[in-house]
Amino acid sequence: MSRIYSDIFTSRPPVDPAGHRPKFHIRNVNFWYPGKQALFDISLTVPEQSVVAFIGPSGCGKSTLLRLLNRMNDLIDGCKRTGEVALDGKDIYGPEVNLVDLRRRVGMVFQKSNPFPKSIYENVVFGPRVAGVRDKTRLDYLVERCLKQAALWNEVKDRLNSSALALSGGQQQRLCIARALATDPEVLLMDEPASALDPKSTNAIEDLIDDLKKQYTIVIVTHNMQQAARVSDWTAFFYEGQVVEFNNTQQLFTKPDKKQTEDYITGRFG
Repeated sequence: MSRIYSDIFTSRPPVDPAGHRPKFHIRNVNFWYPGKQALFDISLTVPEQSVVAFIGPSGCGKSTLLRLLNRMNDLIDGCKRTGEVALDGKDIYGPEVNLVDLRRRVGMVFQKSNPFPKSIYENVVFGPRVAGVRDKTRLDYLVERCLKQAALWNEVKDRLNSSALALSGGQQQRLCIARALATDPEVLLMDEPASALDPKSTNAIEDLIDDLKKQYTIVIVTHNMQQAARVSDWTAFFYEGQVVEFNNTQQLFTKPDKKQTEDYITGRFG
């Protein structure tokens, strides 16, 4: 067991939760799609300024829980949820919650890059424009800042008015990250952000995640267990709508508490 992932952790000590206040508290959450229960009594805590990875087989509830964190599942008719999802101690499903503000605070990057058919510049400023920002100096500043944060500025700074659709797949995904950052979120949700990318672009996204966690809380869904081991501080292993184990990533991958976790990460099933 330890030989499979030990090299990944040789220069990375376990993350100490001390000093990382909770960003999300998820308590006793159940969720149903029409005719099917997808999540069963989920409870876990997402620490601030850390990376939490959700791993597990396809259809086990990872993306469902991720989308509950910014209420994306509200867009699906006939769904039902029980339990509490609290952001900074406040239930995001409370009647007083403003969805626009929630989705500004909790940005999302999807599996398939989805740049708008606009220029690179207009993609980045889309959110701020919707929020009412009109000052050109402010918008220019946001474009440069967010593209630098997404490690894309040097590649596109001389063609900001070119179509975003002309970028490579990896560049498009980093542009989508820059677009998410432009609304000044506190949390970034990433649903398989590198699954469609080549190894070089995947490495760029992973390096970016490691850099962004200094300022943001990141929750990532990934089928790539080595990626989870490389980028995350905490990992939750899902199976059939339940969290089997949630632990410090190094502990979970090198000395899991549950036999089912060990069987999954060693390839015995899944």
